[in-house]
Amino acid sequence: MIQKSRFAPSPTGYLHLGNARTALFAWLAARHDGGSFVLRIEDTDRERSPRQYEDALLEDLRWLGLDWDEGPDCGGAHGPYRQMERQAIYGELYQRLLDSGLAYPCYCTPEMLAAERERQRAAGRAPRYSGRCRDLDASARAAMEAQGLRPSLRFRVATTGRLRVADLIWGEREYALADLGDFVIRRSDGSPAFFFANAVDDALMGVDLVLRGEDHLSNTPRQILILQALGLSPPRYGHLPLLLGRDAQPLSKRHGAASLRDLREAGFLPQALRNYLARLGHHYAEEDGRLLDDAELRQSFRLESIGRAPAHFDLEQLEHWQAQAVQSMTTEQLAAWLAAELAELAEPEDRRAFVELIRPNIHFPAQVRDWLQRLLHDPEPDPEALGVLRETPVEFWAAAVHAFSAQGEDWKAWVAALQEASGRRGRALFQPLRAALTGRLHGPELAGWCALMGSERCRQRLAQAGRWAQSSAPI
Repeated sequence: MIQKSRFAPSPTGYLHLGNARTALFAWLAARHDGGSFVLRIEDTDRERSPRQYEDALLEDLRWLGLDWDEGPDCGGAHGPYRQMERQAIYGELYQRLLDSGLAYPCYCTPEMLAAERERQRAAGRAPRYSGRCRDLDASARAAMEAQGLRPSLRFRVATTGRLRVADLIWGEREYALADLGDFVIRRSDGSPAFFFANAVDDALMGVDLVLRGEDHLSNTPRQILILQALGLSPPRYGHLPLLLGRDAQPLSKRHGAASLRDLREAGFLPQALRNYLARLGHHYAEEDGRLLDDAELRQSFRLESIGRAPAHFDLEQLEHWQAQAVQSMTTEQLAAWLAAELAELAEPEDRRAFVELIRPNIHFPAQVRDWLQRLLHDPEPDPEALGVLRETPVEFWAAAVHAFSAQGEDWKAWVAALQEASGRRGRALFQPLRAALTGRLHGPELAGWCALMGSERCRQRLAQAGRWAQSSAPI
């Protein structure tokens, strides 16, 4: 049973879709078992972590439908929840490692380390720290500091032995300690390295499940060594396969979206995102393509149902879930979602009638704006509709105007009279009418459209269609 999981992003930009999926999986895993969820901000990259990105991150996660029990905005028993506010905590732990001989200062400059790695590659060896500063005595260290060198702090890894690491997705993996090398746990500017702060924060905050991307697999043995050295309990780890585009390349703007904010701005609904992301790399037993509510998403989520193959983001699949989400909304929910687009309709009754009318024809707010303009203002026909208008005889439009004037707003009586006068039925009758009244060949049900548009505007558009039928010039 999971007691606590977490999401620990670095706020260096807008929330990437791969990280959004990780956050959702961690949240679903915790909520499935009635556990708690922690949001921690890993802001140690100070130059790339302005507060605006943290604010955007929290806003986007809330929009996605996630909540947390502990975090930078709500506090909790294990705070602070921004790493740069936890420096005193790290300082005590660094000193414990120094006192026990499990950490040591390293005076190697970036240039020295780069040259060392180059020599190792040239010799056909995997780059790792040579241990140059591992056994410096006090006088050697004093000499280094007298030169103005500011040391980083390295963790001392045993040169023999192996470490077995269990992973909830990939199974048990084994690492030779000699291959890990001594690694930096505090940078020369005093800021904590990822290996260290990420690991100890999870342990100190009582996190017992860490879900993260498979690019962190190689970090896990180092973090377990740190926690063992400090006498802290490591969480269970599960590393999610990467999220790729349809072309099997890393997800980016060329796939239509790279961040959650991109999709928000495009008009996607959070329920559509939750249903789609929850299925990217995770198998749900429900195979009927049904839109699941939050309770169903949580209850049916299983760690053992996460696959090892990379998941592929497909914008068309997301649009499928968007369509289902739109159709699942009540009229009131639709009207509230589209309030900005419906501002020209002053009466609440008209708004409700309009959204119900166009519901089958919309997936996004931009489509609503287009249909409203077509309802309230004279629409310019699209090329296909214009072609139908010009192919329809002038006599048909004269009959349409006459029948409409005679029958008023009685849609059935008007259509019956026009059928009788024109001799047209079915597609031959309704396609020209739709082109004239909406400027398109496909769209909402025409009786409701005419009722909302009003008899005077209907009559004007039918008359205009007759003029188009006589013209060969472009509109």
